[in-house]
Amino acid sequence: MALLDPPTRVRDQIGLDGDGSVQVALDPSDRIGNAKVFAVYGKGGIGKSTTSSNLSAAFSLLGKRVLQIGCDPKHDSTFTLTKKLMPTVIDILETVNFHAEELRPEDYMFEGYNGVMCVEAGGPPAGTGCGGYVVGQTVKLLKQHHLLEETDVVLFDVLGDVVCGGFAAPLQHAERAVVVASNDFDSIFAMNRIVAAIKAKSKNYDVRMAGVIANRSAATDEIDRFNEATGLKTLAHFPDLDAIRRSRLKKCTLFEMEQTPEVAAACDEYKRLAATMWAGCEPLDANPMKDRDIFEFLGFE
Repeated sequence: MALLDPPTRVRDQIGLDGDGSVQVALDPSDRIGNAKVFAVYGKGGIGKSTTSSNLSAAFSLLGKRVLQIGCDPKHDSTFTLTKKLMPTVIDILETVNFHAEELRPEDYMFEGYNGVMCVEAGGPPAGTGCGGYVVGQTVKLLKQHHLLEETDVVLFDVLGDVVCGGFAAPLQHAERAVVVASNDFDSIFAMNRIVAAIKAKSKNYDVRMAGVIANRSAATDEIDRFNEATGLKTLAHFPDLDAIRRSRLKKCTLFEMEQTPEVAAACDEYKRLAATMWAGCEPLDANPMKDRDIFEFLGFE
């Protein structure tokens, strides 16, 4: 990411990505090439990594060359694909004193289920740095090693709520963003803030909101109400299946679990979602609510 001198950066960037915001401009040379790029967001613990990994697997089963990039210091985004907790880009860079030219692709990229390529960006130690820097360095490294040239789909799995520009950094690269949400107050409240971040980034970047993935929910009535009020739509719905929870414990994708009727139906839904996203999701001009408004909106019969 290109750093501008502070006076210029403040003068040229303030307010562009949202009220009072100061963002570092993306170097055009860091843009991802011809791959379709998606960013997956959602409240912490909502099942983003499980959803992302199963979605990557579904894309691969459709014959696509897939790269999943985990953007969480916990680096647990891809372990159901690789069966291991993989080292992060930051960890590997540290071993060579951050001399990226000394790295080989096999040092930080690992092949998972059905050929899905997996990278864990990682993050700085708690309270010491910005996740946006880590995402930027990861994309630079992938481009330097020409690893994006033969990729059809890049999927960013992004940690928790969007509370700073660093967490929103994948939105500078993505074409479409999706939010994983369950049918409850906290999840939808967080989704509203994420939609606000995506709308802010869309002023200066190509990213647009694609829709909602309803997860761990038997019903979707509250999500449906929120969608109708804000202009969103649900792209897929996954019920609260115990097999999905157990797949994490078994360190595997849902596609590798015993194919009971319920599991098979969920796998089919993942493949349908992947096909929809590949075909191209219409951009949604969603209008998030103010925090106080959504607080009053949610939870009333």
